[in-house]
Amino acid sequence: MLSGEYKHTLDAKNRIFIPAKHREELGAKFVVARNIRGNYLRVYSEPEWEKFIEPIKKLDRKLCEDTLRFLNRNAESVSPDAQGRIVLPQGLVEHAKIVKGAVIVGCGSYDEIWAEELYSEAIENEDQEAIRAALEACGL
Repeated sequence: MLSGEYKHTLDAKNRIFIPAKHREELGAKFVVARNIRGNYLRVYSEPEWEKFIEPIKKLDRKLCEDTLRFLNRNAESVSPDAQGRIVLPQGLVEHAKIVKGAVIVGCGSYDEIWAEELYSEAIENEDQEAIRAALEACGL
Protein backbone atom coordinates (compact mmCIF):
# COMPACT_ATOMS: atom_id res chain seq x y z
CA MET A 1 0.00 0.00 0.00
CA LEU A 2 1.31 3.43 -0.94
CA SER A 3 1.17 5.82 2.01
CA GLY A 4 2.96 8.75 3.58
CA GLU A 5 3.91 12.25 2.57
CA TYR A 6 7.35 13.07 1.17
CA LYS A 7 8.81 16.45 0.21
CA HIS A 8 11.32 16.52 -2.62
CA THR A 9 12.78 18.99 -5.08
CA LEU A 10 12.43 18.94 -8.86
CA ASP A 11 15.88 19.46 -10.36
CA ALA A 12 16.78 21.43 -13.50
CA LYS A 13 16.25 18.32 -15.67
CA ASN A 14 12.72 17.76 -14.26
CA ARG A 15 13.88 14.79 -12.21
CA ILE A 16 12.20 13.95 -8.93
CA PHE A 17 13.08 11.28 -6.37
CA ILE A 18 10.47 8.60 -5.74
CA PRO A 19 10.68 7.10 -2.22
CA ALA A 20 12.21 3.60 -2.14
CA LYS A 21 9.13 2.04 -0.50
CA HIS A 22 6.99 3.43 -3.30
CA ARG A 23 9.35 2.30 -6.06
CA GLU A 24 9.15 -1.23 -4.69
CA GLU A 25 5.36 -1.21 -4.96
CA LEU A 26 5.11 0.71 -8.23
CA GLY A 27 7.58 -1.57 -9.99
CA ALA A 28 10.42 -1.02 -12.43
CA LYS A 29 8.18 0.90 -14.82
CA PHE A 30 5.09 2.94 -13.95
CA VAL A 31 2.72 5.58 -15.31
CA VAL A 32 2.59 9.28 -14.40
CA ALA A 33 -0.57 11.05 -15.58
CA ARG A 34 -2.34 14.37 -15.25
CA ASN A 35 -5.12 14.35 -12.71
CA ILE A 36 -8.42 15.39 -14.30
CA ARG A 37 -9.75 17.06 -11.13
CA GLY A 38 -6.89 19.38 -10.29
CA ASN A 39 -3.36 20.58 -10.93
CA TYR A 40 -1.45 17.58 -9.68
CA LEU A 41 -0.25 14.26 -11.03
CA ARG A 42 -1.15 10.66 -10.33
CA VAL A 43 1.36 7.82 -10.36
CA TYR A 44 0.16 4.27 -11.04
CA SER A 45 1.86 0.91 -11.30
CA GLU A 46 1.23 -0.52 -14.76
CA PRO A 47 -1.40 -3.00 -13.43
CA GLU A 48 -3.18 -0.17 -11.52
CA TRP A 49 -3.19 2.00 -14.66
CA GLU A 50 -4.86 -0.84 -16.56
CA LYS A 51 -7.47 -1.13 -13.78
CA PHE A 52 -8.02 2.63 -13.92
CA ILE A 53 -8.70 2.71 -17.67
CA GLU A 54 -10.64 -0.60 -17.87
CA PRO A 55 -14.13 0.94 -17.29
CA ILE A 56 -13.46 3.40 -20.12
CA LYS A 57 -13.24 0.51 -22.57
CA LYS A 58 -16.95 -0.18 -21.94
CA LEU A 59 -18.01 3.27 -23.17
CA ASP A 60 -19.43 4.08 -26.59
CA ARG A 61 -16.62 3.59 -29.13
CA LYS A 62 -16.16 7.30 -30.00
CA LEU A 63 -16.22 8.40 -26.35
CA CYS A 64 -13.90 5.52 -25.45
CA GLU A 65 -11.40 6.48 -28.13
CA ASP A 66 -11.52 10.19 -27.28
CA THR A 67 -11.14 9.51 -23.56
CA LEU A 68 -8.28 7.03 -23.96
CA ARG A 69 -6.52 9.44 -26.31
CA PHE A 70 -6.89 12.27 -23.77
CA LEU A 71 -5.65 10.17 -20.85
CA ASN A 72 -2.76 8.55 -22.67
CA ARG A 73 -1.47 11.67 -24.38
CA ASN A 74 -1.29 13.26 -20.93
CA ALA A 75 0.52 10.30 -19.35
CA GLU A 76 4.06 9.01 -19.47
CA SER A 77 5.56 5.61 -18.79
CA VAL A 78 8.67 6.12 -16.64
CA SER A 79 11.44 4.08 -15.05
CA PRO A 80 13.52 5.28 -12.10
CA ASP A 81 17.25 5.76 -12.62
CA ALA A 82 19.88 4.25 -10.30
CA GLN A 83 19.28 7.07 -7.76
CA GLY A 84 15.50 6.48 -7.72
CA ARG A 85 14.62 9.55 -9.79
CA ILE A 86 12.14 9.79 -12.64
CA VAL A 87 12.01 12.45 -15.34
CA LEU A 88 8.71 14.31 -15.54
CA PRO A 89 7.87 15.59 -19.03
CA GLN A 90 7.56 19.37 -19.26
CA GLY A 91 3.81 19.17 -19.99
CA LEU A 92 3.17 17.27 -16.75
CA VAL A 93 5.37 19.68 -14.77
CA GLU A 94 3.41 22.61 -16.22
CA HIS A 95 0.04 20.97 -15.49
CA ALA A 96 1.05 20.40 -11.85
CA LYS A 97 2.59 23.89 -11.65
CA ILE A 98 5.73 22.47 -10.04
CA VAL A 99 8.47 25.07 -9.92
CA LYS A 100 10.90 23.54 -7.42
CA GLY A 101 9.34 21.99 -4.31
CA ALA A 102 7.06 18.98 -4.70
CA VAL A 103 5.16 16.66 -2.40
CA ILE A 104 4.60 12.96 -3.11
CA VAL A 105 1.58 11.55 -1.29
CA GLY A 106 0.72 7.87 -1.08
CA CYS A 107 -2.99 7.28 -1.63
CA GLY A 108 -3.29 3.52 -1.29
CA SER A 109 -3.16 2.19 -4.85
CA TYR A 110 -1.56 5.28 -6.42
CA ASP A 111 0.65 8.25 -5.58
CA GLU A 112 -0.01 11.92 -6.14
CA ILE A 113 2.67 14.48 -7.01
CA TRP A 114 1.82 18.08 -6.09
CA ALA A 115 3.56 21.43 -6.28
CA GLU A 116 4.41 22.15 -2.65
CA GLU A 117 2.41 25.40 -2.58
CA LEU A 118 -0.72 23.88 -4.14
CA TYR A 119 -0.54 20.90 -1.78
CA SER A 120 -0.32 23.17 1.28
CA GLU A 121 -3.33 25.11 0.02
CA ALA A 122 -5.33 21.92 -0.62
CA ILE A 123 -4.58 20.62 2.88
CA GLU A 124 -5.56 23.94 4.44
CA ASN A 125 -8.89 23.81 2.58
CA GLU A 126 -9.73 20.18 3.38
CA ASP A 127 -13.27 19.79 4.63
CA GLN A 128 -12.52 17.53 7.57
CA GLU A 129 -16.18 17.41 8.60
CA ALA A 130 -17.17 16.07 5.17
CA ILE A 131 -14.32 13.54 5.34
CA ARG A 132 -15.43 12.44 8.82
CA ALA A 133 -19.03 12.11 7.63
CA ALA A 134 -17.95 10.02 4.64
CA LEU A 135 -15.87 7.75 6.88
CA GLU A 136 -18.76 7.31 9.28
CA ALA A 137 -21.14 6.58 6.37
CA CYS A 138 -18.75 3.76 5.44
CA GLY A 139 -18.96 2.43 9.00
CA LEU A 140 -15.48 3.60 9.97
